[in-house]
Amino acid sequence: MLETKPQMKKRRISVIMTGKTDQSSVQRLRLNLRQLEVFVATARGGSTRAAADRVSRSQSAASSALADLEESLGAQIFDRRGRRLVLNENGRALLPRAQSLLDQAAELQALFNGEHAAPLRVAASFTIGEYLLPERVAQWTNMHPQSQVHLHIANTRDVIEAVAGFDVDVGFIEGPQTHPDLVVRAWRDDELVIVAAPGHALAGRTVTHRQLAAATWVLREHGSGTRQVTDAWLVQNLEQVHVGFELGSTEAIKRVVAAGSGLGCLSRHAVAQTLDDGHLVELRTRLPAAVRSLATVMHRDKRQGRATAGFLRHCGAKVPRGMGTG
Repeated sequence: MLETKPQMKKRRISVIMTGKTDQSSVQRLRLNLRQLEVFVATARGGSTRAAADRVSRSQSAASSALADLEESLGAQIFDRRGRRLVLNENGRALLPRAQSLLDQAAELQALFNGEHAAPLRVAASFTIGEYLLPERVAQWTNMHPQSQVHLHIANTRDVIEAVAGFDVDVGFIEGPQTHPDLVVRAWRDDELVIVAAPGHALAGRTVTHRQLAAATWVLREHGSGTRQVTDAWLVQNLEQVHVGFELGSTEAIKRVVAAGSGLGCLSRHAVAQTLDDGHLVELRTRLPAAVRSLATVMHRDKRQGRATAGFLRHCGAKVPRGMGTG
């Protein structure tokens, strides 16, 4: 018996719909956030033992999660060097995307636990972290009570490493350092000044190059942005620089200098209050002014949210176009 045209049309439609609902054509997700969390922690710590401590899991569970991730991806993401795990090409490509997914998951989770945003992680070098950012952080927190800021203060080299390793969202640095994975943008200018105790033999006079070269200096440690700029400035203008003390704290330098043990070279921001109090004096010299640029630093592959963009604007820093809109 011949079929009518309406019957033929109905059968053709039925065949098309059956093909669309075939579940075998749907690719299911094989990754999960726990695996990515362990992966990022391993990338930072260099071993599954270190990763287990970071994510509060057993080492066996961390190792299993990492193995499952590599199996799901069908590729190795670490090179094994003894007991240490080092990111290979695949791992380096995965890391920024994995961190971005974890950040977004944290933001989603925060929507349902009484918070409006995940804590903003900021790293700053000592001068910036101790003398420029505290007031701005306090103002930001007052204006945004539910937007926490975790401020980590370290030397410039460690800030660079923290940003490069995705340990923080944004960094503020003093030295002219660069990194292939980071974007460094000028923030504001700062001036280095030479200070001494009020009773120092060079206080109250215009100091010559020869007198500065013969003096004992109290300077920051290597790796500090202030030390990097100080070395470039003094070595360029003096025949020699005799370093008597290398200290990892600006406050410690001010105390040693105030005790008359040598000359210090510090940011004007760091010594402003001490100069006003009379505990230190600024030396007059014939050296050219030492002006440096403070900067913000961010990972070029990290997705930055609205909180980071808002905080940068609050600090008077440049915000990349399109940042904070996602």
